[in-house]
Amino acid sequence: MNKQIKEFRDYRSKMNERIITSDNLVLKRLFNLDTNTYAEGALSTRVKEMLGLVSSMVLRCDDCIKYHLEKCYEQKVTTEEIMEIFSVANIVGGTIVIPHTRRALEYWDLLNNSENQKI
Repeated sequence: MNKQIKEFRDYRSKMNERIITSDNLVLKRLFNLDTNTYAEGALSTRVKEMLGLVSSMVLRCDDCIKYHLEKCYEQKVTTEEIMEIFSVANIVGGTIVIPHTRRALEYWDLLNNSENQKI
């Protein structure tokens, strides 16, 4: 696994655990709501992750973009589909999304190449 991917996953996991163990009811409910939002329903989890990726790109949240790229990767979203997702995000969000698209594509490439790499 690529070092950047591992670092992102480890940090996210560590800090999410820290947030949850703070025992704040509102934050716990927010995390639960997030989990339930992306569950299978009228829309598949695959479609929901693609929607999450577009939304994260438009909002310009690099951590969220990485998270949804990972989920899209797990859902077997193709690179061709990812490029169309990027197109929608850039049309909706405007050219300010382009730097996030660059970083998103870089991370997508890391995910796709991570199976053959060691830390």
